[in-house]
Amino acid sequence: MSVSTIPRMRTGTATPLMAPQATGGHACPRCDTMPEAKRRILELETQVRILTEKATAAVDKLADYEDQLQRLKTSQSPISPSDLTSTPVEAALNEPVTTPPVETKLQSRFSNLLSRRSIAHLSTVSSRSEADLQIALQREQDLRQKAEGKLTQMNTEIEDLSVQLFQQANEMVATERKARAKLEERVEMLEKRDDDKRKRLDRLEGAMKRIDRVRDLLAP
Repeated sequence: MSVSTIPRMRTGTATPLMAPQATGGHACPRCDTMPEAKRRILELETQVRILTEKATAAVDKLADYEDQLQRLKTSQSPISPSDLTSTPVEAALNEPVTTPPVETKLQSRFSNLLSRRSIAHLSTVSSRSEADLQIALQREQDLRQKAEGKLTQMNTEIEDLSVQLFQQANEMVATERKARAKLEERVEMLEKRDDDKRKRLDRLEGAMKRIDRVRDLLAP
């Protein structure tokens, strides 16, 4: 029931009663924290979106590193000394020529030395490349773990703020309902008093009219 529904005095002789003005705003100490909480939630959502993009980029980098490692491991086939004899120097040394036994031994030792050096060089290069990729992969994994941890923390903070915001909103609604119920009760009581006063005034007016008629009858 609103305040504007209070009936006015219908008689011209009585002074109309003024209805109490209900204040539209109620002092709520938690109302000021609502915009701040909403602003904080928007900031956290923006940070979550940025971290999600970074995590996606990190995952793409990890996939690239894993592909490179796979290609490197696939390309590392077992190298035999017979494969390394295709070099120009060793091909020239392995040509079927008639050489003395001493030169044949020197040629064999030289070929073995070249094969060992080639295998060692290839192993060193592949080991370095694989080690660099492993380091980069580990770095990206650490960055992804940190980003995921921060993302989880921010999601938890957003959930806590959302719960707190809903609790404050529910409390505000409950407070407003109580205040409205009290206001409606007050208005109903004032309307009842106004009705009683109007009935009394009607009775007084009737009595005054009867007194006037009696006075007219008693007048000489």
